[in-house]
Amino acid sequence: MQNWDEIRTAFHVARMGTVSGAAERLGVHHATVIRHIDSLELRLGVKLFQRHTRGYTPTEAGDDLLRVAQTTDDQFSQLEGRIKGRGNDVTGELMVTSIASFAPLLVPALASFQRKYPDVVVRFLTGDRLFRLEYGEAHVALRAGSVPSEPDNVVQPFMRQPIALYASKSYVAEHGMPKTAADLKDHRFVGHDSEETRAPFQLWLMKHVPFENVMFRGTDWRSLVHAILAGAGIGFLRVSEAAVHPELVQVMAPEEDWSAPMWLVTHVDLHRTAKVQAFLKHLKEYSAKELNA
Repeated sequence: MQNWDEIRTAFHVARMGTVSGAAERLGVHHATVIRHIDSLELRLGVKLFQRHTRGYTPTEAGDDLLRVAQTTDDQFSQLEGRIKGRGNDVTGELMVTSIASFAPLLVPALASFQRKYPDVVVRFLTGDRLFRLEYGEAHVALRAGSVPSEPDNVVQPFMRQPIALYASKSYVAEHGMPKTAADLKDHRFVGHDSEETRAPFQLWLMKHVPFENVMFRGTDWRSLVHAILAGAGIGFLRVSEAAVHPELVQVMAPEEDWSAPMWLVTHVDLHRTAKVQAFLKHLKEYSAKELNA
């Protein structure tokens, strides 16, 4: 594309807000960034940025150009992701995404997959945002809840992980063990900071326990696990996760409606590649073995 370097430079100036930030991101001298912006504005005959002491702000014309640049950059990223996923060899990068709480399942599976295919570079991407497979942001996504419905994705049912209520032995020694669901209202809980969470087990808890009883709240599952271990209250954990902590006791056994169905999601363009197929097969076998252990 003619003058793509200049457009790309303008795109990163808008993203970073400064010449120095764009220069660092692009790996060029700041003078090169300024030269590209000046040349592009001269060629188009409009100002793309307002210069001020804090940096660069796009003008209306700049916003129009940058929307095109964003689309083009996304398409290049999509192409790059697809190219990286092609081939008959199980090598190169394998990008897998999920929410962070699935790490106890996925990290051991990824590690054992890497032992089987040592030339694979694993990238495990976690976060609350939805990584876009159509843009090459990941090869495989593990999602929970309702069936993913994005177009051009291949969705396979995976599993349900049993979830139960747990407390530390120190909590039980101090507060006692609830015998029935009715007893829960007299206890302290560890849970998500928001009442709006749609996790099935959290919805069940809100029906049986006032939100005020959730005395230790957070948004990161790791901090909540540590809070349960520290005796801050009763909380939900996956049975497989709780099994590695002998200081925990099960307060209530798993119930079917506490867990959400899990789905393996891949993009149609990458689904049949050797690397993706090898990992899907390995993950299914690994999880089946763990559940039956």
